[in-house]
Amino acid sequence: MTDDHTKTGPAADTDPKTTDTPPTGTQGAQPRDVDLDVPEADTDNLEEDQDTAFPGMDDAMFGQVQEMMDKLQRADELEKENADLKFKLGRLASDFDGYRTRTQQDVQAAQGQGVSRAAEALMPVYDDLDRAVTMGAGDPAKLIPGVQAVLGKVLGVFAGLGLEATGKEGETFDPQWHEAIQVVPGDADDVIVQVYQLGFRMDGRLVRPARVVVSRKG
Repeated sequence: MTDDHTKTGPAADTDPKTTDTPPTGTQGAQPRDVDLDVPEADTDNLEEDQDTAFPGMDDAMFGQVQEMMDKLQRADELEKENADLKFKLGRLASDFDGYRTRTQQDVQAAQGQGVSRAAEALMPVYDDLDRAVTMGAGDPAKLIPGVQAVLGKVLGVFAGLGLEATGKEGETFDPQWHEAIQVVPGDADDVIVQVYQLGFRMDGRLVRPARVVVSRKG
């Protein structure tokens, strides 16, 4: 039994099928760190990138393209500004319409107040005329003084409203305020000798010209 073990033991140890041998070409090699050589990115060759992105385009053409892109960008900005200006203009127009409406309402209100004040000022004149006519119905001689008093009160009302009478007898004729309907011989030139219709002015502005008769020497 011992002989069998002696014969078979060495054979088993030298069997090539069970021997642990390193792979061909690596026998005796020691492990070492692996250094990977990765090339760095080249960022300095922008002209080569330009040639790659736009093949066949020179610097002048590339500049024109860049200029066109800048103009397009500027056009977009101008369009936004234009839209903003249109919006502001619309608001301004709306505000102006509101202002115009309020102004018209204020003018109408002021006119209404003016008419009301003028009518209120003329009411006493109506009362005086009514009394003068009532008194003159029984005695016509009393009518003239009453009417004259009413005329004086009317002129007072006009003065209170800012009206100034013009074109009285003895005044010098002034075509700015007077209208000559007749010329008669007299002792002096351009003197009003008779008044057909009294004129009025307000704040240096003619309201109604006086219609008068003017004298002329010779």
